[in-house]
Amino acid sequence: MGKKVKKESETPCKETFEPLPFEGKTPATVVLLLSSPEEDILVKACEAIHLFAEKGDENKACLLGLGALEPLCQLITHINKLVRRNAFMALGSMANNGDVRIALKKIDVIPSIIDKLSLEEDIVVHEFATLCLASLSVDFVCKVQIFDNKGLPPLIQLLSSPDPDVRKNSLEIIFNLVQDHQSRLAVHELGGIPPLLELLKSDFPVIQHLALRTLQNVTIDKDTCNTFREEQGFEKLMDILKNMEFRDLHAEALQVVANCVSDSESLQLIHKVGGLTRLMEFVLTPNTPEIQSKAVKCIARVAESSENRKLLHEQSVEKVLVELLSVADISVKTATCQAMSVMSFHLASKDSFRDLGGIPAVVRLLSNDSLVLREAATQALSNLTNSNQLNAFAVYNAEGHEILVQQLYGTCPRTVGNSAATLGNMAGQEVIRCSVLSHGAIQALVELLKSTDTEVLVNTTLCLAVLACESEARAELLSASGLQPLVNLLHTYQKEVLQNACWAINVCATDVPVAVEICKFGALELLQQINQSVNRKSSFSRLAMISLLNSNLSVKYSLTGNLASTDLISDGFYDAGKVPAGQRILTLEELSKQPVNEQRPIIVVNTATEETVDAPEGRHSNPSETDTSSKRDRRTPRKKKEDDKQKDETQPESHTEKPWKMMEDVSLQVLLKEAKESIFSLSDEREQCAALAGLVSEAMGGAVEMEKLHEFPWLLHLSELKFLLQSNVVPIGLINRGIYCHRALLFKCLADCIGMSCTLVRGEYNRAWNEVLLFDGNPSRNERSSKPCRYIVDLMHQPGSLLTDSSPAAVQYQTI
Repeated sequence: MGKKVKKESETPCKETFEPLPFEGKTPATVVLLLSSPEEDILVKACEAIHLFAEKGDENKACLLGLGALEPLCQLITHINKLVRRNAFMALGSMANNGDVRIALKKIDVIPSIIDKLSLEEDIVVHEFATLCLASLSVDFVCKVQIFDNKGLPPLIQLLSSPDPDVRKNSLEIIFNLVQDHQSRLAVHELGGIPPLLELLKSDFPVIQHLALRTLQNVTIDKDTCNTFREEQGFEKLMDILKNMEFRDLHAEALQVVANCVSDSESLQLIHKVGGLTRLMEFVLTPNTPEIQSKAVKCIARVAESSENRKLLHEQSVEKVLVELLSVADISVKTATCQAMSVMSFHLASKDSFRDLGGIPAVVRLLSNDSLVLREAATQALSNLTNSNQLNAFAVYNAEGHEILVQQLYGTCPRTVGNSAATLGNMAGQEVIRCSVLSHGAIQALVELLKSTDTEVLVNTTLCLAVLACESEARAELLSASGLQPLVNLLHTYQKEVLQNACWAINVCATDVPVAVEICKFGALELLQQINQSVNRKSSFSRLAMISLLNSNLSVKYSLTGNLASTDLISDGFYDAGKVPAGQRILTLEELSKQPVNEQRPIIVVNTATEETVDAPEGRHSNPSETDTSSKRDRRTPRKKKEDDKQKDETQPESHTEKPWKMMEDVSLQVLLKEAKESIFSLSDEREQCAALAGLVSEAMGGAVEMEKLHEFPWLLHLSELKFLLQSNVVPIGLINRGIYCHRALLFKCLADCIGMSCTLVRGEYNRAWNEVLLFDGNPSRNERSSKPCRYIVDLMHQPGSLLTDSSPAAVQYQTI
């Protein structure tokens, strides 16, 4: 028997199951099938998800929650075309959900989608791939990813796809991308303009609208505009504008036209082929108000360039705009006023608008109920009257200034600012200025000085500066309490507001009472700070400072220590001593009300006769009643005090405070009379100067040897005067013992009163002196030198001596 051999095992069965039909009754089951290795199942699962997702946002959110997104993003790159197509359909259907879109950003699916935009890919893939990208492209980060992954080239190619949905989706993506500068340039460089223009012929309005909106963005770039023009883009737009069937596209087409013609070079080329004429005809063509206003806005956009304004003027655009002012629609009138504003920067256009009757037409619009229209009308008038007197009179003759003053009380800051600017332009003419003031402009402007709107403040201060040329305006500004808010504007860091405020202060300071009031509010201290600032100082701030000081010589002398020969001292001048920069200088009234202190007295000048002072006639004018030291009639403060006290005791007691007034200085009146009598009879300037110096020296204690100056009792004398007067303010005529600073002030005062020319300069340590300009030689023989010489007048040691400026003797007189 042979050996029994074991049978070998049989091979595995190579047969497969027949395809099994399956039914997924729940979304979770279908989502699980997305991981199947079998392509048929994948195809059906993707199809089921697509159908489920299209039913609504709740289904899309459900699929997201079940984890469908990640396997779908993998399946769009599957080797099987049918799987890819259905996966894209499912993904595209889900992508417009906000939560899905956020999840897709995290998966970084954009490169995979862009990879399937090639022309070899199925058109259905194109449709849903672009649908997915259209949803993602609204996000800035996704836009950057699309651009960085070179998504624009295939998208531009797909603009020529035979499928309208692909064209629409691709166009939507490109529109979202061209909101950014780099994408705008790339569309032009990649040849995107021709296919965009081609889409204007689409049968689908949504595509036409998207194409126009995209062109509106890309034609901002000059090079793109050139390509647009070379591709007959302007002509195609004008064809759309002429076709009333496309009136729904007109508004967007006009926006693109505005971009094309805003560049002067492009406008010139378009004008050569009659394009500008066609545009002007379209503007006048009766149309819907929305389209007509858009057309006028297009004209305004074109007019932003000076070269374009000239070309538009040659095409008589002013006539077109004036005709449009009679259109009933508010939006058209508003746009027309805005276009007139821009065209008014062209000088010839200003005259054309006036000659065509445009100015009265705009003035009539100021009474319209529409705030927007009134704002545009005031802006137009502001530009029309700027540097144009004839237009200013045209507004005046149309009684526009009356309405403009009323507009100052409005609530719209731009309308208020424009009205103030127009009134400021008009007020350069005296007759208009007076009429504007008569309608209450100052009161309105005072309220506007408290505004927080920069444009309102700029125009208000400028208008105020022009109106303040009239003394009536300055007085009204003072009575209306407008000076303090004007001074408050010196705190601003807005350059134009600050400059105009300084200019207004400069004009107002021509009136001494106004200048004094301005100084009360700290204007001088603020101007000093401004003029010390590198960034805030200007010629306006310096001019305002100079004007205030020239109208307030007391303050000028305290701050600068120098009065020029043209600075004429008048009654009320006081010497408060040298005051540090930035410190407020009190008024004479404020100083007089302070309690008596140990500081130097305030020396005041007052030559006026006070009729209300009860004093015996001739009491202070008898030369025989002399003081043994001064040899001159001097009124005694003690006697005056007693007289005043006696007078007050006889007066009935009053419960109201008496108004403050300066003390009468009869002694100064006597000195002034004597100066006139003794100086006017002298013909030689040197003799006049010497005589006046002698008079001053005699009045203030006579000559004092330099070596004995320390023995001269001037300090004690001034202290006695303050005590007797019970005041820190001492009239200069009462000073019998005066040194350099007192004599120099008295010399300047008397010289100014009798018409002699001299300066007043303050030195250190109570030194002060007067400088005079005199010609050398004999005037009777015409032997004068060609140039006058400057001399210092000696009032202390050798009264009447003239010390040559900068000589050792002059230096010794000026310094210790």
